[in-house]
Amino acid sequence: MQTNLADFIRNTPDGDEADAILRKCVHCGFCTATCPTYQLLGDELDGPRGRIYLMKQMVEGAPVTKSTLTHLDRCLTCRSCETTCPSGVQYGRLVEVGRKHAEQMVQRPLRQRLMRRLLAGLLPRRALFTPAMRLGQQVRPLLPKRLRDKVPVRQRSLAWPTAKHARKMLMLQGCVQPSMMPNINIATARVLDALGIETIVASQSGCCGAIRLHMGYADDALDDVRANIDAWWPYIEQGVEAIVMNASGCGATVKEYAHLLRDDPAYAEKARRVVELTRDLSELLPAFEEQLVAATRKRGIKTVAWHPPCTLQHGQQLRGGVEKLLTALGLDVRLPADSHLCCGSAGTYSIMQPRLSYTLRNQKVDRLQALEPQLIVSANIGCITHLQSGTAIPVTHWIELVEHMLATN
Repeated sequence: MQTNLADFIRNTPDGDEADAILRKCVHCGFCTATCPTYQLLGDELDGPRGRIYLMKQMVEGAPVTKSTLTHLDRCLTCRSCETTCPSGVQYGRLVEVGRKHAEQMVQRPLRQRLMRRLLAGLLPRRALFTPAMRLGQQVRPLLPKRLRDKVPVRQRSLAWPTAKHARKMLMLQGCVQPSMMPNINIATARVLDALGIETIVASQSGCCGAIRLHMGYADDALDDVRANIDAWWPYIEQGVEAIVMNASGCGATVKEYAHLLRDDPAYAEKARRVVELTRDLSELLPAFEEQLVAATRKRGIKTVAWHPPCTLQHGQQLRGGVEKLLTALGLDVRLPADSHLCCGSAGTYSIMQPRLSYTLRNQKVDRLQALEPQLIVSANIGCITHLQSGTAIPVTHWIELVEHMLATN
């Protein structure tokens, strides 16, 4: 694809990146076959190829309209198109550039601006989000259905392991996960403890940056990124083995830190080191398969349906690790026929685009339920809460299942 960048973006980091990505696209259209929104709406501009065309027009100086913003908003950023693309178009990075500049060029309606600012201000801040979630959980039966879907029943927290080990790994605490489903982090620490690894949580770490990044608030997102690097760096200097991710959406973003801060002389090298150390649980734990088999036992759950989050299979290009490990632990792991497609959660998408989000959720739930599992497992807090709102079958993080199977319980 030939490009002719406009003056406002020519010879800038965003312009150079957009130009390089756009030039890889050959208009083949393979991406439309795996785009959830194109499958639902049948509109070329609601598929990757059409959105790429809109972003090409934008960076070449064409007027940006509310329609452009609408089509970019409808993108889930699931990155299924990247997995499908034979030319290696990095659509996820391009759409972040597109959203960032579209936000600057088009004024949204007041209601949208207020909602987006509320979400960008509340969700990444644990000090604000946690009391709000606790209040929501207390009055949950009284909430409207759509709001109740976002407020999981409060978990009874497991005990954090207290043993000290020579082997140490950092874990991202996250922003919404500790208050919505605290046992995901605790289960991770307990499983690692059973393997002789101590889990460290840096108290000053927080949101990975994904929430604000995907909403077009790039500068705010980079503040989140730098804050995490600052919180982790003393432990990295002390020699931690890895930075463990148990939320695939966070992992996909943290693995982009070196790219996001590539032009920041104070953080570029530190960000590169963070990326080198970052490991999703699904790429970390298979190396301990024999130990986990010896440390676990069957506890009534035999059949599970596995929903691989988009941020795991497309964002991080990690597939097969969870299924293989759970199978080795004696479980019958089943995948739906559309396992490559998004469930519709996509961070704040289920709030901002509820009609599309819930249609995708219902399709996914139907296929998961057809597998007749006792339990549905996934690897991202957003997917878990979104799917649970549409089914009576319990939905949980796969590490919670592994922790439940530990023989010491």
